[in-house]
Amino acid sequence: MSMKGSRSRRKSAAPVPAEDLPVEMPEAVAAPDLAVTVARLARLAPIGKAEIMANVALHFERLAVQAEVTTRLRLCHFLAQAAHETNRFRTLEEQGGPAQFARYEGRADLGNSEAGDGARYHGRGVFQLTGRANYRRYGRMLNVDLEGRPELALDPRISIQIAFAYWRDRNLNAAADRDDAARVTQLINGGANGLADRRQLLATAKGIWV
Repeated sequence: MSMKGSRSRRKSAAPVPAEDLPVEMPEAVAAPDLAVTVARLARLAPIGKAEIMANVALHFERLAVQAEVTTRLRLCHFLAQAAHETNRFRTLEEQGGPAQFARYEGRADLGNSEAGDGARYHGRGVFQLTGRANYRRYGRMLNVDLEGRPELALDPRISIQIAFAYWRDRNLNAAADRDDAARVTQLINGGANGLADRRQLLATAKGIWV
């Protein structure tokens, strides 16, 4: 699942590795070529749910500008990852139930310090926010009490804001600029889970946003 590293311990003042520096300045979103619409999202993920795709499309351009997701590569990488993590825009909640969530119990790297945190802070949202520390961190960024009310991460309007906050926080534009799907996946997922599917979705996205 996603966003499962020890991200709460990363200091904002830490220098960014040279390999993660952007290789180009972001361009303005070009309409209509880079417009994110429900129709285009449905081409990327034909089985997606209308409510999820509608909220992504509704808020995408405003949030994308703030996060500098304003080039074709950045947009395509973001949407390919979003489509994979949400099972083609069909769900904003991690599947697997108690057996899956028990794997997060007691995980210090996720900030799961209290009994029941594994289930309470299981994956939710566009990028599957996981762990008490991450709920606290991104809740503070958005001024939303995600730690106290983790179910708010399932709200499509909040979920897309979390995704962009995470993208910006982890400097994912740099990896997208290099067209490095493996690095983007590692930063979102913590590993390489589903990399082949993510690359397939990326190729599809590149055929839609040209």
